[in-house]
Amino acid sequence: MQFQQLQYFVAVAETRHFTRAADLVHVAQPSLSQQIKALERELGADLFLRARGNITLTDAGEALLPLARRILADADTARHEVQELAQLRSGRIRLGATPSLCTGLLPDVLRAFHDRYPGIRLLIEEGGSHDLVRELARGALDLALVVLPLPTPSPALTTVELLREDLVVVSSPEAAAPGRGRTVRISDLESERLVMFRHGYDLRELTVAACRAEGFEPDFAVEGGEMDAVLGFVRAGLGVAVVPRMVATKSGRGLRVTPLARPGLHRTIALAHRSDVAPPRAARELQRMLLER
Repeated sequence: MQFQQLQYFVAVAETRHFTRAADLVHVAQPSLSQQIKALERELGADLFLRARGNITLTDAGEALLPLARRILADADTARHEVQELAQLRSGRIRLGATPSLCTGLLPDVLRAFHDRYPGIRLLIEEGGSHDLVRELARGALDLALVVLPLPTPSPALTTVELLREDLVVVSSPEAAAPGRGRTVRISDLESERLVMFRHGYDLRELTVAACRAEGFEPDFAVEGGEMDAVLGFVRAGLGVAVVPRMVATKSGRGLRVTPLARPGLHRTIALAHRSDVAPPRAARELQRMLLER
């Protein structure tokens, strides 16, 4: 099995077309087809069902695809690791984080990292913990900041707890204060209309679960937004939202911030990476700075 054959196989699997796949990998279509056939002979199984105008994966192809993607991603990571210059003068970090952490935690840490290592490219991917765990597993990220517990526990990932953060209620100063003034109980949210994040957002699942534990379904004024949109809708007086204290502190201009009454709501942030592949040198340095922040 050759590395090049796996590249060709993944290209055909993603395009479902031999000619387009050949263009994608810059090789003549007959050469690509020959390499795919050679791979099938070595594996002893057809990888594609070939019908005119319709290329689909066989069961063997479906089984090989995630493994081939991981091998190619690992090779890409190795290539970049070897190409890094001494003293971290060049390289890249592929970092995943939830949108709230991109707003609250990361700006100061990334600024300090960039000041120290200006030659390192920072590639940031925002997403929910579920999406980030999947991207880590397939080798598309070096590190990810996720919310514990993970939506799907994965023995292939190593997680290190980073911080435990309080959640607060934000509202428009022009609207009536939620709850009883100085604090808000979860039960007080029953009489409030909530501005709610999209499905897959960790904060959405946590808030809805807390409301249901108090015996009521939350009433959504608006739902489906990302962090910036949610804060904007709250400023406009459309409702209240439950957000991390760090986000409220950094983005609280034009917002009333009210703590939740004890025991309150909290979330645990962890740094995750694949257990079977050491992060690149630059990613390990960023990991150290995050843990020491």
